[in-house]
Amino acid sequence: MFVDYRNWRPPEPLPERPLPPKLTRRQEKVLLWAIGLNVVALFVAPLAGVTVLQAFWAWVAG
Repeated sequence: MFVDYRNWRPPEPLPERPLPPKLTRRQEKVLLWAIGLNVVALFVAPLAGVTVLQAFWAWVAG
């Protein structure tokens, strides 16, 4: 088949996207610690929040 571009060049192919950089062993360790602490905080923080609210309510109620 013939494509007439009327003196225009065909578009250049898109360049390949570079691969994202790999994490080092230390970065993986820090990331896992951060995720672990967030999971622990997910379960502990609501309990601490309720305790603070209960203390405030007890103080207000007298």
